[in-house]
Amino acid sequence: MDLLIWILIFSLLGGALSVLVASVFLLIPTVIRDRLLPHSVSFAIGALLGAAFLALLPHAISHPSVRDVHDLTTTVLVGLLIFFVLEKMVLWRHCHSHDCEAHTQHGHKHNHQGMSSTMMILIGDGLHNFVDGILIAAAFMTDFHLGVVTALAVAAHEIPQEVGDFIVLLNSGMRRGKALMLNLLSSLSTVVGALLAYFGLSDNSLIPYVLAIAASSFIYIAVADLIPGLHKRSHPLDSLKQLVLIMSGILVISMAHSTLH
Repeated sequence: MDLLIWILIFSLLGGALSVLVASVFLLIPTVIRDRLLPHSVSFAIGALLGAAFLALLPHAISHPSVRDVHDLTTTVLVGLLIFFVLEKMVLWRHCHSHDCEAHTQHGHKHNHQGMSSTMMILIGDGLHNFVDGILIAAAFMTDFHLGVVTALAVAAHEIPQEVGDFIVLLNSGMRRGKALMLNLLSSLSTVVGALLAYFGLSDNSLIPYVLAIAASSFIYIAVADLIPGLHKRSHPLDSLKQLVLIMSGILVISMAHSTLH
């Protein structure tokens, strides 16, 4: 099958399919959903870290166009700082509940400036999905198996993210059908990003640096956005469950990467 077709399929997997799975997740009773969601976040952390350190960075470093590894590690560092700034601008938030800071304090701030928190959610989600599409395409253009692993990691962290977005939109009074439609439209930016990367990354020497940005994106989401939420549950048993699920996410990515190869 043509590489572009695979890129489009897995971009949809990381975008639109994640939205549909999240919408089905909302049909589960609230009590059960509230118990499952933290577990899915823990698994997503492992998947993101596994993809970054076991797949993306090794492929970036071993790319034939790379002459100095320091350039790649500098790119990762710069990427982390960029995502920090974007999150401060409320353009790169990754919350998994309706009461996180990005949905409340920042949302209220932008409401005061004339832009609703709902619009900020959709804009932020669209930008995030757009970047995910670029990362998925760059990974596929490096190695088919790396592309699959990257798409799986994207899907793993997008599902709980989309659940959080749905909850906020529904709590704002939006109808389920409209919330689903808007989230699906936002998710299609993944495909736009993938197409842009496929036709724009003709210079293969840029690909390892895009992979480095992908790694910094995954690391930032896991460490800055997701892990702090786990510390709210400090009971030893909860911590053990979190560790097991994080390791499970890493193991799945590791097995997928080695099996596909």
